[in-house]
This record gives sequence, C-alpha cells and structure tokens, in this order.
Amino acid sequence: MDVIVYHNPQCGTSRNVLGLIRNAGIEPHVIEYLKTPPTRLLLRQLIKRMGIGVRDVVRRKGTPFDELGLGDPSVTDDQLLDAMMERPVLIERPIVVTPYGVKLCRPSEAVLDILPVPQLGEFRKEDGELVIDAAGRRAAIA
Repeated sequence: MDVIVYHNPQCGTSRNVLGLIRNAGIEPHVIEYLKTPPTRLLLRQLIKRMGIGVRDVVRRKGTPFDELGLGDPSVTDDQLLDAMMERPVLIERPIVVTPYGVKLCRPSEAVLDILPVPQLGEFRKEDGELVIDAAGRRAAIA
C-alpha cells in the first residue's frame, strides 16, 4: 500500500495523521518535508491534485508569513511557491498521498477520506479525543 505523508514530527496534527494511517495497518513513506522539501514542480502538482489554491497551502502560524508580506493579495502564486521553496516551514502540513487522492489533512480526521482501508481499532488523538471507536468506526461527534 503506497501512502506518503509529508510530515513534521513537531506538529500534533501531523503526528495524529500518522497515527491514523498506522491505525489502518499501513506503514507510510514518511517525508520530513522540513529536511527534504518537495521540489517546486512536485509541490505544484500536489496542490493541483488536492484541487486547492497555492495560497491554501501556505502556513501562517509560527512562520515568517507576516514578516514576508505574503498575505498581501498582490503576491502571486509563483511568489508564494518561491517563498515555500526558500522556507519549507511555510508549507502547511500534513499533506497525504494515497491511491484515493491527495489531501491537506487539517483536521487530522480528513485523512480518513482518502485511506484505502478501514481503521483497525480505537484511535485517540494526542489530546485524548476519541476519533475511532473500538470497532474501527468514526466516533460520534458530541
């Protein structure tokens, strides 16, 4: 099963996504994108496959987004891509690639929509929130 996750081990959402993938019995190919960022062409292809805009993949929180003026509507997609290539911390995470599609998995449960196999048992996020019950089904949202 070929599943790729562009992962930041310092990010709780990214760790939860990785946990959900593994809870489906899949050991994904983990790319720590801060150490090994995607090429510009690959990032552009991933964004296109996700069906979202370049601006939707730019991380704001904890990055130099504001300092660089990237929120200015006159900043082009090419300029945003240039900034992400120069500073991979600006790439929002986690991005997951499966046979069922490519998705920016925020919130972490979004990964469930593109996993090719069901969950194997209970899964709780790091904060204790129940996401998958003991039978492998999505837990009811309170």
